[in-house]
This record gives sequence, C-alpha cells and structure tokens, in this order.
Amino acid sequence: MIQIRRAREEDLPAITEIYNEAVRNTTATFDTLEKTHLDRLQWFQNRDENFPVYVAEKAGKVAGYGALNKWSDKAGYNLTAEISLYIHAEYRGLGIGSQLIDFIVAASAETNLHSIISRITEGNESSIHLHRKNGFEVCGILKEAGYKFGRYLDVTIMQKMLRS
Repeated sequence: MIQIRRAREEDLPAITEIYNEAVRNTTATFDTLEKTHLDRLQWFQNRDENFPVYVAEKAGKVAGYGALNKWSDKAGYNLTAEISLYIHAEYRGLGIGSQLIDFIVAASAETNLHSIISRITEGNESSIHLHRKNGFEVCGILKEAGYKFGRYLDVTIMQKMLRS
C-alpha cells in the first residue's frame, strides 16, 4: 500500500538519497554532481503553495517523491510549474510513479497554476506514457539538449493545461 503526503523536512535525507542515486545512475536528471543535505534544505524551503513536494511511502519508508518546481525565475512564468518525479531504485516498476503523478496532477487543481510542464529524457517511454495518461501533450523535442554519460540526449517537452 502506498501513502502519498506532503513532504516534511525530516524526509530530506531520503529525498536526497533518491535524487543522488538518479544523478549517479540515470538520465532522469542532467545534474552531474550530487546534492548535499544543505542544497536540498534550501530547495525545500524555497517553495510556496503553488510548488509543493510530495512523498510516496511504502511500509513507512520514502519510496519516491515528486515536486512542482518553478519553471523559471522570471515573474511572467509564476503560474507555470515543472513536475519532477524520482522513485527509489528498489521501488521502480511497482506503479509508484503512476500513483505519484496522478496525485500531483489532481492536487495541482488546488493551486493557482495555469499549466504544468515536463522535460523527459530520450528513451524514457514509460514516463511519456504516464504523462499522456494524465493529460499531458507533447509540445516538442529538443534535439541533443542534454549531455550525460558520454552522449547527447534529446528531451521531450510535455505540457498539461490546468485552466483554459
């Protein structure tokens, strides 16, 4: 059974561990340097009601997390968020990402956001499928926009409009 709730500061060690594993081993992020606890604390504290962080727990352990992040620091983008999801390596393939994105998209109705954007690295068809299932549409593909593990990677941009 998965429980999804707002993240708390005490979740940051688990969130940091999950993110750093993705930095080391996946192209889900183009960060190449691991984050410190202080980095994640600042990231966590620099949020408002439009940009929450949620954790998915399984048997009392943080199995993954998702966040709505600012798309840009420019004020004109304040009502657009970028969604990010990271699942602990031990829990991938169990449907936690699907539950987390469903929850976050539903919860975004309680924000003032107008749209949610997602950047998905080439080869992550399961993420594209999850986003499509939640009403995201492909806006375009950025060719060779990222570089990690010795190769250039395309990035698919998807967007979900929350309000017309």
